[in-house]
Amino acid sequence: IDLEPNVIDEAKNGPLKTILNFEYLLCGKEDAANNFARGYYTIGRQMIDKVSDSLRKLTDNCDHIMGFLIAHSIGGGTGSGLGALILEQLQKYYKRVPKIGFEIYPSPIVSTCVVEPYNVLLGNHWLLDYTNITFVLENAALYDICQKKLHIVKPDINNLNRLVAKMFSWMAQSCRLYQYTSIDLDEMQAKLVPFPQIHFMTTGMGPIVSKADVITAPNTVEDITDECFKPSNWFVQCTDFDPIKDKYMAILTQYRGNVTSKQAHLAHSWARQNGKCSLIEWCPTGFRYELDDTPVTILEADDMGPCDKTAFIIANNTSISRMFAKRIAQKFDYLYSQQAFVHWYLGEGMEQEQFLNARGDLGMLVRDYADILSEEPTDDLSEKDEDGDYW
Repeated sequence: IDLEPNVIDEAKNGPLKTILNFEYLLCGKEDAANNFARGYYTIGRQMIDKVSDSLRKLTDNCDHIMGFLIAHSIGGGTGSGLGALILEQLQKYYKRVPKIGFEIYPSPIVSTCVVEPYNVLLGNHWLLDYTNITFVLENAALYDICQKKLHIVKPDINNLNRLVAKMFSWMAQSCRLYQYTSIDLDEMQAKLVPFPQIHFMTTGMGPIVSKADVITAPNTVEDITDECFKPSNWFVQCTDFDPIKDKYMAILTQYRGNVTSKQAHLAHSWARQNGKCSLIEWCPTGFRYELDDTPVTILEADDMGPCDKTAFIIANNTSISRMFAKRIAQKFDYLYSQQAFVHWYLGEGMEQEQFLNARGDLGMLVRDYADILSEEPTDDLSEKDEDGDYW
């Protein structure tokens, strides 16, 4: 789905055109001009009925809807504005069906447009209420992986997309390749999300090696598990990560290749004993893993090299809050303090209060993560309230 036709025309005429159903490639006539309000209030409203009709056709042909996977960038106008509108529609008509978001967050260093902080803040505001799990994918982290791990001097959009496609494939493997350890989307949400709004996931994989470095790639289960816990292998940038202070609420590791259940269990125990990760004290958090003996398929165009054993991690970690505080809230505050470019949003039907509401909710999200770290476990279950009732 896109508001302007160029990208859709490129898909229809591209190398994958034979596997695409053109009926479900939807486009409008003009883009959102990097403006969330245009994508949500004006231009997006013109095609939301077409989107809803297509979704209804798809769901009517399903025996059982397992969930929705939504991929979009929240730095631009279409991805943030129209993306928020579509999420709202899904919540309206399919409230009980899991909605899994794959959100591309902009780089903290390079910005494609000056109003990016507004779009990211507003787009993230809708993610809080309308997605059940959000996989945070950051352009800066993907660039670093391509340059430092895969030795691509100047990565382009295709290199980044191939990495994101790997993550898509990993996440959906339990839906496609059933194994006795597989979990569905409902169970994944139950295992990873302790509170409704704390659903922003850190993802990574290991090993990430180029085809030239396959010979020296880690090959033991402990080594590839260790690779997964390194911030340099994550799809979100976290350079100041502290494995002791930044604690995990939940960890799901998916192994592909010749990995046994005993090896996976021992690798997780090894990671905890050697300080590779620390879990919160007040919740009985444990490692969960999936096994699939089918090695990861490597295509000819892939930048990564083939490995006998690979692992992918989905983790709910408190370090993600620093991305919200430093890269979204801080940049928004700088821009909004001067009221710069706000009139472009107000002219498309937005109200000033919506900026403030979105900023307030983001601040509350950051505080929620801080509260998770400050909670102390207690064995005293005999405290009474003012009415004398136990709680």
